[in-house]
Amino acid sequence: MSDETKILEEEGSEEMTVTLELDDGTNVDCAVITILEAGGKDYIVLLPLDENGENEDGEVWFYGYSENPDDPNEEPELSYIEDDAEYEMVAEKFDEYLDDCEFDEIL
Repeated sequence: MSDETKILEEEGSEEMTVTLELDDGTNVDCAVITILEAGGKDYIVLLPLDENGENEDGEVWFYGYSENPDDPNEEPELSYIEDDAEYEMVAEKFDEYLDDCEFDEIL
């Protein structure tokens, strides 16, 4: 992923999307599932979308996430999670998030 990321809010929708430029130069639109905190850091969970705006396989991508607190208009930065233990920590936190969402739906 390059440093080129754009977070866009779709008009009339609360769904946020991010356009990622991959290493091979292709762009992938992703729906923002959530931003969560794990181990004192922020992470973003993205759902890659096909050209029809859909995701058939349910695969999600995790990235480190940071904003400039001094400039709220500056684009957030996304970073690879290279450490396996850190990735597993984020995946577990996301599982907890999903469990909470399902519990909330039951109520």
